[in-house]
Amino acid sequence: MSKKNEGVGALKKHKVGLTSVVALLYCACAGGAFGIEEMITESGPGVSILMLIIIPFVWSIPVCLGVAELGAILPGEGGPFVWIKEAFGEFWSFLSTFLFGISFYVGNAVFVVLSVGYLSYIVELTALQATLIKIFFVILFTIINIMGVKEVGKVSIILTVLVIAAFALVTIVGFANWKQNPLTPVIPEDAGVLESVSGCAAICIWMYTGYLSIPSLAGEIENPQLIPKATIISLPLVSLTYILPTIAGLASVGNWQNWTTDGATGGVGYSTVLTQNIGPYMGLFFCIVAIASNLAIFNSQIAAGSRGFFVLSDANLFPRFMNKVSRKKGVPYICIIVYSAVTLFLLKYDFTALVLLEVAFSLGTYALVAMSLLRIRKKIPLSQRDPALFKVPGGQFGLKYCGCAPVAVAAVIMLINGTDYFLGGIMLVPAAVICYILFKRFYGGFYKDDPALYPINPRTGLAVGDIVRIGVFCLFVGIYSMAAVPFLRWYEGDWGPEYYAEEYGTGFLSSFDSMLNMLLIYGIIMTVIGAVIFFIGRKKDDPKGGISFYETQSKQNTAL
Repeated sequence: MSKKNEGVGALKKHKVGLTSVVALLYCACAGGAFGIEEMITESGPGVSILMLIIIPFVWSIPVCLGVAELGAILPGEGGPFVWIKEAFGEFWSFLSTFLFGISFYVGNAVFVVLSVGYLSYIVELTALQATLIKIFFVILFTIINIMGVKEVGKVSIILTVLVIAAFALVTIVGFANWKQNPLTPVIPEDAGVLESVSGCAAICIWMYTGYLSIPSLAGEIENPQLIPKATIISLPLVSLTYILPTIAGLASVGNWQNWTTDGATGGVGYSTVLTQNIGPYMGLFFCIVAIASNLAIFNSQIAAGSRGFFVLSDANLFPRFMNKVSRKKGVPYICIIVYSAVTLFLLKYDFTALVLLEVAFSLGTYALVAMSLLRIRKKIPLSQRDPALFKVPGGQFGLKYCGCAPVAVAAVIMLINGTDYFLGGIMLVPAAVICYILFKRFYGGFYKDDPALYPINPRTGLAVGDIVRIGVFCLFVGIYSMAAVPFLRWYEGDWGPEYYAEEYGTGFLSSFDSMLNMLLIYGIIMTVIGAVIFFIGRKKDDPKGGISFYETQSKQNTAL
């Protein structure tokens, strides 16, 4: 029996307005156009702008529409955890939530470091002063998050208004001082089309992620139906924040080869539009905006990133102390404190490589959410839903578009992110399966709360059917790894050996061929293991059983 201050049931509903939810989503997804500068110098202005326009049609639009429908029909704390649980069950919902949570933990310290980095352009800081300011920012936004979603939303509104106003000013001033074609050159002279597109594709996808974050807070918002509405509103807001200032900046200041996020090096960026056409003091203003942008993202990341392990703990799939809820505010304060403590620890390390590895973890969750949309549409047909709830438009075509496009894009982006990062990501992902087995056996999982509905296999201590699911997982990882080898050899073969030798100097990662050989061996081993486990599971482990989240919620008249 859960105590009153534990688990999802102890969360308090906060009265949060639509504006606050939109601001939270905007901060989680964008927080300004910072980061696009690297795309421009890598791939050229033409390709960068075209990618910013095209990617929403194959990624963010189908993701947003799918998330809006799932959030409308199945609003609940944890968001993706609830949807994937309903579609595919305990095993896959754990894997996606665990890996998505790790991606938040690994990447969050970067935003604090960047904010203090921008501050150092304004005020000269010693190493000690910079460290103390970083700690101050972490503590400040931890306190704000412990106060509740309403307070997080208020802060997000203030920061969002500042960031949007700044980039709107860049757009206006840039268009008013139009001097050249912003699309020229479409690609750099020394690069090909494929090289230019692939050079910015991963960054562009990263710029358009974040839409799964705020649905994780649905259990703490009085009217969770605001989240689907805010998702649809935030989509054009994020896209315009990227596209218009970039076009305006390139049209007014040009000099695309020198665009950079590091203003201290004398490079060109969005702030240059204002400093050249208004005055040098605007550089100070834009530094403040950059600080606000990174802190806005950090604020929303704490809110969203801390909830993943909270819902796993509540589902008896993670240490129980993580599901504590404050009595007064009804906020999962332990998860927030642990999340912030990890951020403080990571502040002193250069985790650039790990931040890039997180792509493998987050993209997997996006793919599973997209597939969940297709599965749940069959399990809960439109005829059984409240007609007022949002649904993906366009009939079957719209449904397949939103269910398939993100999966295809995620699979491709994983491959073109680099052989080193693909290898690292695909070899680390199975660790989540080991964690599932340990946590399931130790804490009980869904079986602990309702053994009749969620039976376990007494031979394994896992859920009935988990052996088959683990086999499917290993088969997928193995086949995907083997298929990646010829693709990567074709894709990076002309320049890969030289690039990795120069990038790493010595060691395993410096050898392109060694990485591909390792990937092939790994793929073969995982495929064999997966096939063996799968066939054993088919004979010894019946995968049928259990009850859906929607059926449970419907009985309680809370889902619809």
